[in-house]
Amino acid sequence: MKTEIIYEDRELLVVRKPAGLATQTARVGQADVVSELKNYSRSPYLGIVHRLDQPVEGLLVFARTRGAAAALSGQLAEGTLNKQYYAVICGKPVSEQGELVDYLDKDTRNTGRAVAVEEQERFRFPDAKKAVLQYRLLQYVEKTDLSLMEIHIVTGRFHQIRVQMSHAGMALLGDAKYGNDAIQKRGRELGVTHVALCAYSIAFWHPSQKEKMCFQIRPESKAFSGFW
Repeated sequence: MKTEIIYEDRELLVVRKPAGLATQTARVGQADVVSELKNYSRSPYLGIVHRLDQPVEGLLVFARTRGAAAALSGQLAEGTLNKQYYAVICGKPVSEQGELVDYLDKDTRNTGRAVAVEEQERFRFPDAKKAVLQYRLLQYVEKTDLSLMEIHIVTGRFHQIRVQMSHAGMALLGDAKYGNDAIQKRGRELGVTHVALCAYSIAFWHPSQKEKMCFQIRPESKAFSGFW
C-alpha cells in the first residue's frame, strides 16, 4: 500500500498521501488512496472529508462513521480544520509574507485548469469564487535560488494554491500545469517530478472525544531536500 497510516481509531484515519497517487479516481485499474484504505480497513463506510491534487503529497483525514464525517466536514466549512502547506518556488519573493485574494473559475476551454479572474473582469465570470491564501517565506537558499514557503488557505478552491501563487509570480517548482517554461525547465534540471507542494500539517477536533488532534510530517519530495 502506497498510502501511509499515521493515526487510526474507530472513527477516523489520518494518512500520508504520496505525490503521484490520486485521492480518488474513476479510472479503472488506477490505484488511489480511497481504494487502498477500503481494502485496508474492510469497513463498510469511508467518508472523504477533503482531497489533495494527485501531484501533491501530504496529510488527509478520512471518517470511518457518518457522524464523524459530518463533524469533520463541519469543521472544514467553519475553518477549524486547519491545514498548513510547504511549497518551493524559484527565486526569492518580493514580499516575505502576504495575503493573496483572487477570484477563481474553471478554464472555459475545459483543460482541467483553474484561472484567476481580476476584480474588474468578474462580470464575465459569474461562477468565479473568492479565493484567499496567506504565505510567508521560511527560508531562502542563495546557492540554489530556491525559497521554502509556508502557506495557509483561508478558502478551499480547485487548485487554489497552485493557481494563486502562479498568478502572483510565484509559481511552484515542478508544476507542469501552472508553471511557465522556465519553471518547468528548472524542475527538470533538479530532477523534480512532482509539484513542490506538501500538506505538512493538519489539526482538528476529534469528533467524539472533543480533543484537539495535531499531526505533522516532513516532505519526502526531492524538491524539498535542500531545506533540511
